[in-house]
Amino acid sequence: MSIYAQNLLEQLVAGGHEVTMISQFRGDAFGARVYGGGPPPEVPGVRVIGLEQRGEQDGGDFERDIDEMVETIVAEHGRQPFDILHAQYGYPTGWAALLASRRIRVPTIVSIQGGDGHWVGSCCETHAQAMVRVLDHAGALLIGGRSFAGEVSERLGTAPERFTIVPGAVDTRRFTPGPSLAAEPIRILYHGRVDRRKGVLDFLHALPMVAGEWQATVSGVGPDFEAANALALHLGLGNRVAFTGYADYAAVPALYRRHHIFASPTYAEGFSNTILEAMASGLTVLSCHSVGVVDCIRDGENGLLVAHGDITAQAEALSALVTHAGLRSQLAAAALEECRATYSWEEVGRQIIGIYQALAGSQPDLAFTPDLPRSPCRFRTEPHLL
Repeated sequence: MSIYAQNLLEQLVAGGHEVTMISQFRGDAFGARVYGGGPPPEVPGVRVIGLEQRGEQDGGDFERDIDEMVETIVAEHGRQPFDILHAQYGYPTGWAALLASRRIRVPTIVSIQGGDGHWVGSCCETHAQAMVRVLDHAGALLIGGRSFAGEVSERLGTAPERFTIVPGAVDTRRFTPGPSLAAEPIRILYHGRVDRRKGVLDFLHALPMVAGEWQATVSGVGPDFEAANALALHLGLGNRVAFTGYADYAAVPALYRRHHIFASPTYAEGFSNTILEAMASGLTVLSCHSVGVVDCIRDGENGLLVAHGDITAQAEALSALVTHAGLRSQLAAAALEECRATYSWEEVGRQIIGIYQALAGSQPDLAFTPDLPRSPCRFRTEPHLL
């Protein structure tokens, strides 16, 4: 279960709604190492159902897991009828929700995120057709920002007016600035999925060129955790970079408060929740001119942006932040103010609940075929990268 989903559930319960959460999880050792966690945690006031992704674990058989999701939704609807189905991600969960909607005649909302726009659908004909049907037939499509909506529209042909822009959100009561830290060493944090597509390897390559006194932390798990550790040793960073592994959500606010700078040199995002958490925690953000980032960070105004993959530019920007306290403070203050005004869960939760209310009771669009071709896909051998 994602942190985004957990926060949304809390907002829905606070608003008096009855909620069932169906969440997939990897139960094998490899999946736990890549994703962290395991079965979804209990959420007060929510019926939480965890479904182990046995098909994904067995050779990337996504279809098997989708069938189980559909049957679970149908059974739960029989137990206590739903008014709305809301899927996070277009595939596989959005496709499962659309198939379930076809059977129980309940409208569907799909939040398009991350890989939905960047690579799902460019991988094979199976996933291309599934994504296009979700984009064309869901009752509403939520997406984090205009840059990401533009990418999805260009790649998959979706009409831009199909999207409703609902930005990412952060719990601004949980994520708050801490007391002032010592001026040296400056502490730099990378927190999130340890994946080269998120720029973690670029970040490590840049660090030997960063001026000033600094220490860095790489927090999180992911498919490149071992590669990142090996690279840090190869670059001689062993005494200046700490790898802290999986971070429980309850411990993350304190993690941010122990750092001055947040580095997210990502190649693409749907909308970065970790950047919002860093902004709310009073950190100065360095990221990239990337889809999903440029919707919340503006270079020189509330953070610094460089071209993704430009390691030299990243090192120069980090050097400027490490050695200029005034620049750090100016950018962090602007980011904190904007985060509290625009990205609080209270504000974003109201937007989403309003979309539920507008769609509830409407007839779902059933003018699609549920059959998909079964084509070879690169993600069947590495399903954790989907």
